[in-house]
Amino acid sequence: MNLPPFKNERLTDFSVEENREDMFNALDLVYDSFGSEYRLVIGGEEIETKHVIESKNPASPVEIVGKVYAADKDLASRAVENSHEAFASWAMVPATERVEHMLLAAAELRRRKHEISATMIFEIGKSWAEADADVAEAIDFLEYYARQMLKLSGNQNVHPFNGEMTSYWYIPLGVGVIIPPWNFPSAILTGMTSSALVTGNTAILKPASDTPVVGAKIAQILNGTGLPDGVLNFVPGHGGTIGEALVVNPLTRFISFTGSMEVGKGIYEKASVVWEGQHHLKRAITEMGGKDGLIIDDPCDIAMAAFGTVMSAFGYQGQKCSACSRAIAVESIYDDFVKALHEEVKKLTVGPTYDPSYYMGPVSSEQAFKKVMRYIEIGKKEAVLMSGGNWVGESGYFIEPTIFLDVDPMSRLGQEEIFGPVLSVIKATDFEDALRIANGTIYGLTGGIYSLDRQHIEKTKRELMVGNLYVNRKITGALVGIQPFGGYNMSGTCSKAGGPEHLLLFMQGKSIAERL
Repeated sequence: MNLPPFKNERLTDFSVEENREDMFNALDLVYDSFGSEYRLVIGGEEIETKHVIESKNPASPVEIVGKVYAADKDLASRAVENSHEAFASWAMVPATERVEHMLLAAAELRRRKHEISATMIFEIGKSWAEADADVAEAIDFLEYYARQMLKLSGNQNVHPFNGEMTSYWYIPLGVGVIIPPWNFPSAILTGMTSSALVTGNTAILKPASDTPVVGAKIAQILNGTGLPDGVLNFVPGHGGTIGEALVVNPLTRFISFTGSMEVGKGIYEKASVVWEGQHHLKRAITEMGGKDGLIIDDPCDIAMAAFGTVMSAFGYQGQKCSACSRAIAVESIYDDFVKALHEEVKKLTVGPTYDPSYYMGPVSSEQAFKKVMRYIEIGKKEAVLMSGGNWVGESGYFIEPTIFLDVDPMSRLGQEEIFGPVLSVIKATDFEDALRIANGTIYGLTGGIYSLDRQHIEKTKRELMVGNLYVNRKITGALVGIQPFGGYNMSGTCSKAGGPEHLLLFMQGKSIAERL
């Protein structure tokens, strides 16, 4: 199979009137479908249950985007058993055929791009641009992993040995449990699921409870390519109800998880146990967030640094694991940076993002809203509130972009992942102090520096312990195939999604020597 070289999906230009009209039509289509029901899929059978997850519009929580039937522990176990049965034949399917399924899914996702974007705008409060980029990234994962699988299929190069025919293959692991996050319900969910499927594994997809409708639609697209029954089972449900059951099942071979550190640690711990009837060591692939910092050095382009910090901190309401949570400015330019930051944050607009004039939408849920507001109250006691800190509007989970100054790097604001539109500005005595502060958390996902000092830039490249480092640009927006994504320390297992080694996490090597 010969495919053209990988290229990242082009983002939609919404300044073009035709594209804007298409997007408004998609929003109308999705809005008219509010309240639709979505069933579990196990072994190709659609299943209704007694329990339903109501997916609410965070911009208007009285509106139900969709109702998704939820599994219990018995159905979770049934899904694992079904996936185990399906694995025997799916593992034997040639890589080229598995790749074809991914390419068909990419084509269908491309065709339904605006519909999936509109669903995210309503279900999780993404802006037009953020939603469009989310779907584009999902397409990228499908296209990129398809090409990577072709490279990894068949006999790999090993040294010859006289008198023997040697070969080395990659084979799939088995049943995988896919537990994606709510914040990138198209991109990360698709990337996690496709990486399992294209490598020959079967998968149980448990979407996040805040975004089950997007998950249902992506599962429909993947299964709509003609996947054999049981290769992809769609099993929504609350983590506390079915998450553990899926992880500890002795037939589960690996768990791919993206989410909070606390949940990730629990999964990692449970996956390490060899349960009764289990004949393998489970593999846990985790990405668990960060407390990402941007160093603002002297000298730097302060206006550029302020703009990049605001974009990194408040894009998608700060609900990215890569979002800038700490701006660490050296003392000599601290005041000038704060002034520039204040001017930039005043430009941001907050409101329901089905209206493209709003830059920031609501946070994801009532639970998230309460958590962020608690941290804002903590911040008022720990630091100086420069701007924001308030609820916006009369309904919905809207929060002003909030900036605290003079934050103690060891305070709760300086150490804990808030996952919302809250930025902590920390004063460092000099560059060395800024680098020390940037490294001074348990996380290690993304980070960056704005600087015109080449020695400082090179030292940051060597010593800032993050999986994704950015210089003189924002620290969000990693592109598949260009900036493989994943972090160190308590940010996870550094799985480097969208990178050349990622698919190896879903396979194991088989060495064969035949005496001639």
